[in-house]
Amino acid sequence: MTNYFRSRAPLRIGFAGGGTDVSPFSDNYGGYILNGTITMYAYTTIVPRDDGNIKILSMDRRVALSYKSQEYIKPDGENNLVLGVYNRIVKDFIKHPLSFEITTWVDSPPGSGLGSSSTLVVSILGAFSEWLKLPLGEYDIARLAYEIERKDLEMKGGKQDQYAATFGGINFMEFYDQDRVIVNPLRITSTYLNELSMNLILFYTGISRDSSKIIDSQIKSAHTRKGDPYTALCQLKEQAMEMKNALLRGDLFRIGEILDWGWQLKKKTSNKMTNAYIDKVYQVAKESGAAGGKISGAGGGGFMLFFCPGNNRYRVIEKLSKLGGEFRRFQFEKKGISTWTA
Repeated sequence: MTNYFRSRAPLRIGFAGGGTDVSPFSDNYGGYILNGTITMYAYTTIVPRDDGNIKILSMDRRVALSYKSQEYIKPDGENNLVLGVYNRIVKDFIKHPLSFEITTWVDSPPGSGLGSSSTLVVSILGAFSEWLKLPLGEYDIARLAYEIERKDLEMKGGKQDQYAATFGGINFMEFYDQDRVIVNPLRITSTYLNELSMNLILFYTGISRDSSKIIDSQIKSAHTRKGDPYTALCQLKEQAMEMKNALLRGDLFRIGEILDWGWQLKKKTSNKMTNAYIDKVYQVAKESGAAGGKISGAGGGGFMLFFCPGNNRYRVIEKLSKLGGEFRRFQFEKKGISTWTA
């Protein structure tokens, strides 16, 4: 009988504090992030083999590659995330080669700003943990995912995505030196949460971006400790606190205002944060009834999030539909990573 070891981890939208979770800013000054997971996911299935081979299938990217099983396989451009996780699992836990077939799927394209790469790493770790019965708690999975991406594979980025995918829900996260992270779940009433969901729209620009150059400029700002980018990152911490207070108190009418404030700050952190098309989308959304919005993720493309109070969402959707792109329906997901055996 064939066993299927499966995992599912949710993608996330960022509300406030974006960029303050990136080292060295978070190491030196502490970072605050407020985000929430949504009903879009990264999926992984592992099927053990006994023929000494590893087969990797990325169904959403239509990539299929095979390798001879060995203790270390050099990551390549197509399957670096899977191989990065595999190498770390063997090194830290198993100490010998494994043979298996692994299949992945992500509901959002790479570079979309919903944390798809990090969420996939969490999902892959979850499937391995389910198969091999690894002693990993939530903080263990999130931190290991972060180390694999940022240290082993040297992929630039922050820390929030791995923790969002692992814990799930709407969280206020604190990031400090020595990789110290505190995840604070926010207890938001169902009435506030339902209304928040009704007032938000998620618009995909169709632009897939490489976030590394944007993150490079933010890292440079943290090192120099001066200029508009550094000041903006400090103010984005305040924005995260304001967003947390508004959500907990049910002051939903302030969400759009706080999002707009954060977007103005984010644009100061890098000259690659926006472009003419993104500015046009934002302008049309505001003119059509959105109270505020932002780019999801590092910036430069991907998804945009807008807060549309009352019934304004319908007019905003109508007007933005004429600019291309597409809308994605979503609900908030309270649960983080799930693993099971079939």
